[in-house]
Amino acid sequence: MLQTGLAAAAAAVGPRLALGQEMPLGEAPMLAELVEKGRLPPVAERVPLIPHIAEFASRDRVLGRYGGEIRTLVAKTRDLRYMSANGYTRLVGYDESLLLLPDLAQSFTHEGNQRFTFKLRPGHRWSDGHPFTTEDFRYYWEDVALNRDLSPSGPSEIFVVNGKLPRFEVLDELRVQFTWDAPNPRFLPALALPRPLRLFSPSHYLRAFHKRYADKEALERAIAAAKVRNWAALHNRLDDDYDFSNPDCPTLTAWKIVVGPPASRMVFERNPYFHRVDPEGRQLPYIDRVLVDIASPGLFAAKANAGEVDLQARGLSMNDVPVLKEGEAVQQYRTLLWPYARGSIYTLYPNLNTNDPEWRRLNRDVRFRRALSAAIDRRILNNALLFGLGVEGNNTVLARSPLYLESYRTQFAEYNVELANAFLDDLGLKGRDTSGFRTLPDGRTLEIVVEVDGEAGDVIDALQLITEFWRDIGVKLFMKPQDRSILRQRSFAGQTVMVASTGLDNAVPTALMPPTELAPVRQEHYAWPKWGQWFETQGKAGEEPDTDEGKRLLQLYKAWLQSSDKAESTTIWREMLGIHAEQQFTIGTVAGELQPIVVNKRMRNVPERALFSWEPTSLLGVYRIEEFFYEA
Repeated sequence: MLQTGLAAAAAAVGPRLALGQEMPLGEAPMLAELVEKGRLPPVAERVPLIPHIAEFASRDRVLGRYGGEIRTLVAKTRDLRYMSANGYTRLVGYDESLLLLPDLAQSFTHEGNQRFTFKLRPGHRWSDGHPFTTEDFRYYWEDVALNRDLSPSGPSEIFVVNGKLPRFEVLDELRVQFTWDAPNPRFLPALALPRPLRLFSPSHYLRAFHKRYADKEALERAIAAAKVRNWAALHNRLDDDYDFSNPDCPTLTAWKIVVGPPASRMVFERNPYFHRVDPEGRQLPYIDRVLVDIASPGLFAAKANAGEVDLQARGLSMNDVPVLKEGEAVQQYRTLLWPYARGSIYTLYPNLNTNDPEWRRLNRDVRFRRALSAAIDRRILNNALLFGLGVEGNNTVLARSPLYLESYRTQFAEYNVELANAFLDDLGLKGRDTSGFRTLPDGRTLEIVVEVDGEAGDVIDALQLITEFWRDIGVKLFMKPQDRSILRQRSFAGQTVMVASTGLDNAVPTALMPPTELAPVRQEHYAWPKWGQWFETQGKAGEEPDTDEGKRLLQLYKAWLQSSDKAESTTIWREMLGIHAEQQFTIGTVAGELQPIVVNKRMRNVPERALFSWEPTSLLGVYRIEEFFYEA
C-alpha cells in the first residue's frame, strides 16, 4: 500500500499543533475588515483543521505580504479556463518536481493501482462557506456522472477498466474509495491534469437545479428564466467547475470569480475559505484580486510593452521577445524565458488514415517518412526561428525526462539530401513534371498539401523554410492555413494528407504518466485520427489499426494500462519511444522553445527559470501563483 499525506508534524492533529501553538492563523487585511463587520467568520473557522501548509524552504520561496492585483489577458471569455489551469487546485496534484502529492485531499492511499482511498481535510469549506465533504463526491458520481440526462455518454472513459466502472464507496464524512478489479494507472495522473478528471461537485448548490431534489415548480421557473430547454441543460450550465462562467457556483480555488462574462474585464477575488497557508500559518493567496482583460491575441505583446499586464505567458511566443525587451525599462516589468516542454515545436503529421489511396500508401511507407525527415535542415530552422537555442531532432521526450535516450532524438533526423533522394527513388518516385518536381505513379505532381492552424504563426514560418528544403528533393509543399476547428474536422474525416502542428505536449514524462500521445488512442492525433476514433468509440466508428507497428503501439498501451510496477511501465515507455524514432510517425524538427513570461518587477516568488507546458505543469499552475506577492 502506498500512502501519501502531510508532513508527520501535521498528521492527525489540530491546526494549532500542526502550525505551532505560538503561531496563530493570519489573514489578508481585506478579509479582516469583513470579519470585523460580521460578514465573515474568523480565519480559524474558515481554514481546514489540517490546512495544506506550503513548503517554502526547499523551493527558494520567501514569506510574502498581502495585497495587490494581477492584471492578465485572454483572447476570449472561453479562455477563462486558463485560470483553472494556473490556479491549479486539485484533489491530487504535481509539485514542481512532478511528484503526485495531496492538495485538496489531506491524504490518499492506493493498493496496486486498484483501490484508491482519499481522505478530505476536516473543516474544509467551499468558497461560500458550505462544508466540502464526501457528499459532494457521492452527488457527482450518482447524480451527475451516472445520470443519463446530465451525462449521456456516462462517466469519463478513464473510469472504465476492462469495460467496467469502479465500485464507489463513501466510507465516512471524510473518506471515499474507488475500487477496480484490475489496475487503473491512469486514475491518479488524470486528477492532476490541467483539466482534471472530475470526482466531485458542489452538491449543496446544484441540488436546487436537479430533478431528483428540486422543487418542481421552482425548477420550472428557473428553466424558463434561463431560457434553456430542460432541467439538465440548466444544471450543466450552472455546474461550472472549470470555465468560470457562473459566478454563483462555489469553488475551492484561490480566487473566485465575482465579475463574469460577458464583460471586457472579468474579476476574481480571494477565496475566504482557501485551504492553503504559508509556513507561518497565514492564509493564502497573498494577492487580493486577478483582473482578466479581453484583448486580441495579436496585441498581447504590445499591451505588455505598454505596461498593461502584471503576469502573462499564454499568447506570447519567442517572436515577441524583441518587443517585450524593448518595454522593460520604462514599464517596470521583466521578461523571463522558460523552456517549453514540447517534443518538437514544428512537427509534421503524415496522415496514415487519409482517404486518398495513393497518399495513404505513401504516408504508410516508412521510407517516405524518413525521406521527408532527412531532407529537413534542422540547423537552419533552429538558427532562423530559435536564435540557435533549440535542440534539433525528432519529436520525442526531452533530456529532462527520466525516459530520455539520445537515439530517440537523433535517429533518422540528420540532414542528408542524398539519403532522402535514395529513399524516394527506392519508392519508384523517379518521374518528374515540367517544373522538376517528382510525380506520383498516377501522374500527379508529388505535391503535399500541409494543413495548419492559421493562428500558428511560428509553425507557418517553419513551413515556409521546409518548402525550400523539400524542393531540393523534388517534393512540392503547398501550405493551407485554416481555422483550427475546421482543420480538426477535416482530419477526423480523413481529408487531410499532412498536418503541421506542435509535437508532444508532455515531453518530460515519467513512467507513471500515461503514454497516450504515443499510441493510436485519440482521434485528435493528426497521424492516425481514424485509428484513434476506433479506440475511443470501442470499435463503433473509425478504423482498427492495421499495420504491425500501429498494432504494437496499441498493444503496449494496453499493457501499460494493466501495469502496477514502475519497472514494467518504464520498459513499455521505452519500447514505444523506440518505435516512434524508428518509424517517424511524426516528423519532428526542433525542440527547446523558450516561453516568454512577463512579470511585474515588484512581484516575488516567481521562479527565474522553470519548465513551462500545458501538461504536466498546467501552464504556471505547479509553481503556485497564490504564493506570488508584491514587495513593498
